[in-house]
Amino acid sequence: MTVVIPAATPMPDTRAPSPAPDMSAWVARRLDQMEHFLRAHLPAHAPAGLGEAMRYAVLDGGKRLRPLLVLATWEAVAAAAEAAPEAPVWWAAGAVELIHAYSLVHDDLPCMDDDVLRRGKPTAHVRFGEAQALLAGDALQALAFEWLSAPDWARRTPALAVALVRELATASGADGMAGGQAIDLAGVGQRLDQAALEDMHRRKTGALLLASVRMGAMAAGADDATLAVLDRYGRALGLAFQVIDDVLDATADTATLGKTAGKDAAADKPTFVSLLGVEPARAYADALLTQALHALGELPTPTARLAALARWVVQRRA
Repeated sequence: MTVVIPAATPMPDTRAPSPAPDMSAWVARRLDQMEHFLRAHLPAHAPAGLGEAMRYAVLDGGKRLRPLLVLATWEAVAAAAEAAPEAPVWWAAGAVELIHAYSLVHDDLPCMDDDVLRRGKPTAHVRFGEAQALLAGDALQALAFEWLSAPDWARRTPALAVALVRELATASGADGMAGGQAIDLAGVGQRLDQAALEDMHRRKTGALLLASVRMGAMAAGADDATLAVLDRYGRALGLAFQVIDDVLDATADTATLGKTAGKDAAADKPTFVSLLGVEPARAYADALLTQALHALGELPTPTARLAALARWVVQRRA
């Protein structure tokens, strides 16, 4: 799926820079580099067809927003345009994408969201069977942490490796994505207030997006003050992503989304649309975008790419 960065929508009272004019070219180049990295390092010959299922779940699809955030944050903090091919930032970006892919494989299982379409193709359990899909997700999760601990750079800089592992583990577990998914499943048929809905989605979706920002900054050697500013950006971005996801689930079609549309309403799940309505939800996403851009305005380094990614999250149509 191609990520198209739209022209900036005028935002009131923000000090954040406008998107870089070469943003589309940057995204295309980074997506190509990320795809090559994933293809090179994902196992092709794991036992009993497991490698094929793992690669099917990860390659040839997806927006790759999380690795793009890792890379854009690294560039902003390091004030550099390119990282060496085997630099920690590439492994961090890849590890985040593996966790995201594993979560989608498991989310689509019949015991969870029970979906048959993901990224415009049959879900992993439809293609390979439930047991193989479950194992592929398990293996991708384990591989993510291997990528943050096994390469040569991790042995040379163990403190960084441990920090990245801890960041990703926290975002993935009970305090993050898994905990949010548990709340989501328990919330079917219930009416959550806005505070409870936000808590669920800051865990389920927002935690991994925030971790992507933090891991990119950590790989670049960010200090605590920089991380604190980026935390505000990442939290606002993560929640805005889910708000727009809820809007798209209610307003877009299956062909556009690459996954089954209308699933939330059909499952009677609490969403920002069911709570606020479509247009108020869009307005809330715009307010969160403004928060994210304000945070970027406090950083002394170039943040145009991070600003462009935030705008894309809110203005996307799929």
